[in-house]
Formats: sequence, structure tokens, C-alpha cells
Amino acid sequence: MEHISERIISYPERRHSAAFEGIIDTLKWVLIALILALIFRAFIMEAFRIPTGSMAKTLRGAHYHLRCPRCGYKYDVGGDYYSQPEPRCPSCCYYLPPGTALSLSNGDRILVLKSIYQFTEPKRWDVVVFKNPLDPQVNYIKRLIGRPGETVEIIDGDIYINGRIARKPAGVQKALWMPVYNNDFQPFHQQLESTADSSDLQKAKDDSWRQPFRNTQNSSWDLNAYGPTVFGLDSEPDQVNTIVYDVSIGNGFSATYGYNDSSEYRFRPVCSDLMVRFYVWPGSSGRRQGAANSRRGLIGAGLKKYETLYHGWVDFSGKMNIEKMVDGNRILLEHREIEPAVPAGPIWFKFACVDHQLILEFGPERMKHYLGPGPDDAGTREEGSEPAVKIFGAGRLELRHISIYRDIHYISDGILRARQGDGFRVDKDEFFVCGDNSPYSLDCRVWATEGIGNNGVKYRVGIVPRDYMVGKAVLVYWGDAFRPFENILPIIPNIGQIRAIVGGSDKGS
Repeated sequence: MEHISERIISYPERRHSAAFEGIIDTLKWVLIALILALIFRAFIMEAFRIPTGSMAKTLRGAHYHLRCPRCGYKYDVGGDYYSQPEPRCPSCCYYLPPGTALSLSNGDRILVLKSIYQFTEPKRWDVVVFKNPLDPQVNYIKRLIGRPGETVEIIDGDIYINGRIARKPAGVQKALWMPVYNNDFQPFHQQLESTADSSDLQKAKDDSWRQPFRNTQNSSWDLNAYGPTVFGLDSEPDQVNTIVYDVSIGNGFSATYGYNDSSEYRFRPVCSDLMVRFYVWPGSSGRRQGAANSRRGLIGAGLKKYETLYHGWVDFSGKMNIEKMVDGNRILLEHREIEPAVPAGPIWFKFACVDHQLILEFGPERMKHYLGPGPDDAGTREEGSEPAVKIFGAGRLELRHISIYRDIHYISDGILRARQGDGFRVDKDEFFVCGDNSPYSLDCRVWATEGIGNNGVKYRVGIVPRDYMVGKAVLVYWGDAFRPFENILPIIPNIGQIRAIVGGSDKGS
């Protein structure tokens, strides 16, 4: 019987050094990490740098970070500062002398959540990155305004969708308030008198400064109660005292941006959506404070929109009221009973007239009144009609951190579409976007040529096609880094500049 045997041929074992094997393993992990990073960048999240100021002050391109030499207020100016006449402080109106040596900061660096719009519809007020329809090789970033099937109109700076005002969610609105006045920032040589007959420009450029708030007749507010940034009142609880904001002395309510060229301010429209806010100490005036007086008195503010004056006020005995004045008579719009005020500390007060709604806040209490969704529900702007701000109170009070803001005002003069009375229809798979820095933004309002698609396809003028949507901006991860030494690149991250980019929501939009 023949036996077949198998011969097993053994080869000598290949031996590698531990160091070599370690290098191979490291390279494998590096390759895997690189592949994962590329997948992450392509489909999940990508970093972008903001190149221009079309979204300022929400997102800044290359810019100069300034501190006003007169009042100390911090603000940013677009990167073409040296081609601008004189940057102007948005708080005290001071014009910075031309040629002042400044260091340039690069644009904000952001993270964009990609592919999110493959799974969910873009929401109004989202900050979106998309391919520029006029040049698809370039990415743009704007705020989403109109969605498929909607008709967009811009009326007096507000957005209307299908004939109804589009109210901004609270987080978006907070990001879009623009400063007009901040009482915490005053020149060291404040309250010097300037000539009464000087022009606005002359007063703004003059080193002298006056408090824009002034007492009305028979009013006894002390505008220097405990230092120049504190307003105090010591009156009878039933004696209402009023101070008004004088635009001939302080900043007006024009739709201007400290970020932009100040020489064009005179061409900007007036914004009628305003907010006044401060902290109030009931029962306190200057250094005096008393619990017995904390529930006797009131605090309130007045805002004029078009021809109507609205009041939001709080009686310290426990009442919140929103009302409007008609022919000198008060008409109550909203009322709420609240806990009586106590002098345990400062209480937050805010009154705003924005997007056809009145909002009154006092501590944790919040009350709203809707003026209506239509363009004329809050009145119409008449020739010579100007907004106004006032603060009134009674009893013993102390106010601190007083400030005034205006809402974003979308410019409609000279635009090509979405004008009042000529709404722009957004069709299927199309979007309408605008920049937050409305005067300096090239967006759907002003594009004049068709979009460029693949294989000779053309997109309609004035829209962003769905195919060109890249993603949603969610985070500023690097902005205004610090320089460890002069002539050294800014490499130390500014933790305070890391912030979420607030977008839209279905609620309230």
C-alpha cells in the first residue's frame, strides 16, 4: 500500500523590530484618523473664515477692534478702515481721527454643520452657508429670510412673509439689537456745554459732550445721583417725573452701523423699532434706601412708533401695564398682577417695541402685546414722524446701566426685489437670504444676474437654489485672538469670543 506523505516546508520567521512595528501601527492610525477627518469635513462639519463684513456685527470679516478714546466703548470697524473717512463711536458719536494706527484682526472663524439640510428643512433666521449662485466656487454666508412657497416683502425695515410680519425668535432678536446709547460709557470730561446752534456733525466731532437725557418741565430726576452713570429720583409716590432722550445731542435712530463708513450715515433711514432697558432699585435714591418706600411708586418707559406713543410701566404695589396714548388719553392694552417689588437688589426692566409687538419685562415677569400682523396694524410712517424714547417714574428710585437699542433695519431703498407692494415669490427648492449688515450686503435683494448651474443650467435671478445650500453656521470658535507680544501673530485664543450662532426656530417665525 502506497503511502503519500505531505511535506511541510517551513520558512524562517520574519522578525521586525518593535520600533518598526510601532511606526507601522502609528501610520495606520494616522491614516484612519485622516480618512475620518476627511469624511467629517465633507459630510458633517467644516470650518470657515468670514471674509467680509456683510453679516456684521453678528459675524465679522477682517476688522479693526476699537475702543473709543473718549468714552471707552468697544466696537469694530470693517477692514477697509484706512479707506474710510472717520469711524464713529456708536455710543457717544465721537469720530476717531483718520490715520490712527491700528492692528487688523482676521475674520471670525466658524463651524458649519453640513448635510443638516438633507434631513431637515432650513428655518427662517438660520445663518446659512451656501455657494454663491453668481460664482459657485465661492461660499457666502447670510441669514435665511424666505422659504419655498413664500412671498417676501421688506416694509420699513421689517420682513413680511405672505403679507404678515415675520417676528424673530427671542435668541435671534437678542443678537440683532444695535446699540444707540449706553449710559455706562461717558467721557471723563463729560457734561461740558457745547454751543446750542452747532450742527449735528459739529457736535459729534466736538470733544465736548452732554447727557442726551433731559428732564421735562417740573421733572426732578437727578442725572448725576451717585456718579454720572446713575439716575436718581426722590419724589412723592404719586408724582410722575419724566426724562426724554434728545436725539439732537445723542445718537439718532438711523439704521447706521459703527462697522461701516460713517460718511454714508446721512443716507440711512430711521428705525422705529426700539428698546430701552436698565436696572432699577425701588425705594433707593443715591445712597438712601428704605423698605417702607419700596412698594410706593412706579417705573416705566415710553416708546413712540410712527404717531403712537406706547407706555410700559410697573407699579411697585404689584401691577404691570402696557398702554397706548391716544389724544392724551391712556388706553390699556395689557395688565397683570405681580408680586410687589422689594429693595433686596436691582430689578431688571425692559420695554421694547419690535416686529409689531410690545414687550415689557420686570425681573422674572414678562408680558407681551401684539399690535397685529399686517403692515398697517402698527400705523404708517408720516412725513416728519420720528421715534422717541422716555423714562418716567415716581417715588424713590435709582437707575443704573441705562441703554437704548434699535432693531436691525433691512434696507429697501434701491433694491431690485421684495419691495413694498411688489413682493418676491420664492418658488420650490429656492431660498431668499439677506445679510445682517444690510447696507453693505450683496444678497438676494440686489443680485442682478442669473445663477450659474452645472451643464449650462441657469438659476432664477435673486434666489439661492437648494442644491447650493452648504450648511448651517453654529459656532464661532476663534475670534479676536490675543498677541503675546507686539509683531507676533495673534495665537492666544479669546475664550470670550467663543459663542453659539443663534438661528431660527419654527416657533415665532
